[in-house]
Parts: sequence; C-alpha cells; structure tokens
Amino acid sequence: MNIHKLNPIFNPQRIAVIGVTTNPNSVSGKVLINLVSGGFRGVVYPVNPDHEAVMGIPCYPDVKSLPKVPDLGIICTPAEKVTSAVQECGEAGIHGLIIISAGFKEIGEEGAKAEEEIRSLIKKYDGMRVIGPNCLGIIVPSLKLNASFASDMPKPGNIAFISQSGALCTSVLDWAMEGKIGFSQFVSIGNSIDVEFGDLIDYFGEDENTKCIILYIESIQNPRKFMTAARAFARTKPIIVYKAGRFPESAQVAASHTGAMASEDAVYDAAFERAGLARVYEIGDIFSVAELIGRNKFPQGPRLGIITNAGGPGVMATDALIASKGILAELSPETMAQLNENLPAFWSHGNPVDVLGDARAKRIAKATQIVLGDKGVDAVLVILTPQAMTNPDATAREISLLAKDTSKPILAAWLGGQSMHTADDILVDAGIPSYRTPEQAIRAFMTLVAYSRNLKTLYETPRDIPVEFTVDRIHLREEFRKMIRGKEPLLSEEQSKAILETYGIPTTRPVFAATEDEAVVAAGKTG
Repeated sequence: MNIHKLNPIFNPQRIAVIGVTTNPNSVSGKVLINLVSGGFRGVVYPVNPDHEAVMGIPCYPDVKSLPKVPDLGIICTPAEKVTSAVQECGEAGIHGLIIISAGFKEIGEEGAKAEEEIRSLIKKYDGMRVIGPNCLGIIVPSLKLNASFASDMPKPGNIAFISQSGALCTSVLDWAMEGKIGFSQFVSIGNSIDVEFGDLIDYFGEDENTKCIILYIESIQNPRKFMTAARAFARTKPIIVYKAGRFPESAQVAASHTGAMASEDAVYDAAFERAGLARVYEIGDIFSVAELIGRNKFPQGPRLGIITNAGGPGVMATDALIASKGILAELSPETMAQLNENLPAFWSHGNPVDVLGDARAKRIAKATQIVLGDKGVDAVLVILTPQAMTNPDATAREISLLAKDTSKPILAAWLGGQSMHTADDILVDAGIPSYRTPEQAIRAFMTLVAYSRNLKTLYETPRDIPVEFTVDRIHLREEFRKMIRGKEPLLSEEQSKAILETYGIPTTRPVFAATEDEAVVAAGKTG
C-alpha cells in the first residue's frame, strides 16, 4: 500500500477546520484552540458559512473559498452534513481528512448506510485518505500538531499509540503525562471508514521516530492487511496490543460505541501470536511492557529466578508467576553451593532466594549475580522492601552494574513510595524496568516470554491454505442447519467428515473391504 498518501494527515502544512463554531467549549472549538495555541507552525483555516470570524480568526464560507488548498481537512459538522463536506474537500483537491463527527455505524443501520455513502465517495478522489469518523483526532508532538479535541499535548517520544476508543485516548494521555512518557504519534481511528490498523502499522513502521507501536483494538476490519503489516514490522519494532471485547458481553458493548464487530477472542489470540505481537490483558500494563520490550533482552523461556529481602513479596511473586503459567526456576547444585558460600546460614535455601531483611546492597547483588549465571534461569526479578538496613539507592546501583554483563532480562520491584523514587530512576537509566508491585513485574515478564515465543513463529513457514472458498457456502450452511435440526444431539462421523471435506479439509474415511484383496485395492486408492 502507498503509505506516503498518509503524509497530508500526519505532516500537513495547511489545515482547514470544517464546521467550526464560535463556542470555544464545543468539539470544533477545542480542535481550533488546540491547533492555534499548541505551537503548530502551519496555516489554519476555519470554515463555516455562518460566521465572519471564529475566535478572532477570519472564517471562510466554504472550502473552495480558501486562498490555498489545505493538505488536511478536519470535519466537525453534524453527521448529516459530513457527506457533502467530504465531497467539497475532494473537489477542492484536499487529500487528507479527519472526520471527528459521530453518528454513524455506532448508532445502527442508518448510520452504517451513511458510512457506505462516504466510503463510495472517497473512491472517486484519487489519493484521498480518511481517518474516522467518530474519532478524537490525531496528535504529532514533534510537530506540535494537536488535531484533536484532547486537552493535553504529550511530550515527543518514540511510541506510536493507535486506538479505536477516543475516550481511552484521553485517559492514556493523562497517564502518559504523569509518567513522563512521550509519543511519536497519537491516533484515534474511530470507525475506520478508510485508514485502519494495517495502514498505520505500515506507515509508522517506516517512521524513524517510532520505535514501538501500541494498539487498542476492539475489532479488525481487514485481517489480511493487518497481519501482513504486523508481520512485516514485528521483528524490528515491537507491537503491543490490548484487545477489548474478549467476551460476548463486552464485545456487544464495544459494538455500541464504535460499531465494532464481535468476534471470537481465541481467533484474535492466534492471529496476534502468529504475527509476533505482544498481547497485554491489563490496560495499565501497556507502558511497562513497552518499556521492557524496548530493552531488547528476551528470555529463552519462562523460568524465573527471584531475589528478595523479604519472604512475603517472594511468595506473592511466586503466586503470580504460577498463575500466569510461568516456571519458578529450579536452581542447580552449583548455584546452591555458591549461594551457601555467600549468604547467611538462614537464607531460604531455594527459589525465591530470600537474602534476609538485614541484607545490604553487596549481598543482594552477589545473590543476583549467582542466580543470573545459572543455565536453568531465563530471567531474574529482584524485589526490595524498605527495611532498617536497606539502602534502596545503593542496591539499585549495584544491580545496575550487573545489567551490563548479562544478556538475560533483569526486572526490579522496589516496593514503597517516596523513598524508592531515586532508586527507580537509577534502575530505569541502567535499562532495568522497575515496577511498583511483584504482580506487575510478573505480568510484564510473562508478556515478554509470550512475545519472544511469538517472534520465533515469524520464521516458521505455514503450508499454503486457501483463503477463499469456491464452494457455495450459503447452500452448505442450509444443509448443515437441516442436519442439526434432527433429533440426534451430535452429527455422525460420516456427516462430520462430509462437511469438512466439502470445505477442502482432508479427513480419513472408512472403506468397507470383505477380503484382504479388496483391502489392498482400497489402500492403493487411498494412497
């Protein structure tokens, strides 16, 4: 696909805000304020036939009256006027559109028909690309471009965030501002009438400012495009996905606000795995997982060594690990001997390695170094609690020195509040992700394990299978319905295999043979 056709949206020089009103608290008013006050260096044209000026800026009656053709048009009109606005933009030669207006397929059949009209209209204008409708807009912090009605401008960074939910975008922005997380691109795609996940993965995959892509997905309209794009870039740029609507009830809720199609979550799970993506199940984990994957240290398996200066957090981490189908690493006799030599007699003598509450920084670091050297350990989690003898900053510095000399991931959970902030900064600067709780660290580790495993599947070559069937599926479905209306609760073996074979799936079929010779003939035919 030609990703350069998205340049008018993400790198515009001139922008028209169509349907803007004089109310600064309206959606269109917020969009205009964000554009003119956020530092965008291009030109902004308000468009509304009812006003001479909006917020002191001269307003134009229509798109064709603009002094120069904009690269991007932002449509904020009521839903019933969107189609004509798209047509005007197309005739004026505007190639990039963001339709913020709501009231389309998320409201039902009438809205879906309106979307189809717009989709047909887009095809008439060569090179036109459209984001939305029913979306928040986009933000490109490096350009100081806030083409949305979100109130905050995040700092520039290397994460591209793409979401179907506009409301979630505003929450993520708030979290990011608090966590000092920056973005290369921030996109709300809404109902995805044209530009969808596959297009944006392709585009941001080529963007040198983007090192990681985070997706919030409710449904995927074009699976083939999505899979092709994701597989192309998953090896070089981590793609982290949160899929909402995992259950029938929540899928229906998703459909009510973006018109997303409900689908079996297991299908998405398999697709994400095959495409080499990292899936998270807690929305609060997306940034911690992004940080961990960005370190480019991947475990060879799920065997985790745990170092702690308190027994309770070690138990908590073990519970979370086993519940997540991880493996508590079994320490080798050589490792146990080294730990016995370097730790007090009352250490836990097993994994988790409890180095006791009076442990100073050197003891904790030595235990960590020994466990890292065990061939049966794929990664190490270090948990520190603030006790009388604890020096969080010194311990963080000692652990940081170990990270330089190992290819295995080291994770940290310095439990506490104010007293741990400096230590957290030391760890993060050394490339060691730090978490507030053992459970959060375990979730991030297991996502890393799954991601590492998924990356390996990218190098597997699946056998060719048909992606389109030539069979009459409507007729077959009707025949199947006749079968299941019968009194028997299960299809017979013969019926089941007949259906599978009709769809091109080979099965074993029993053949009656009265003699040995007939059996030989039948076997020869079967092959």
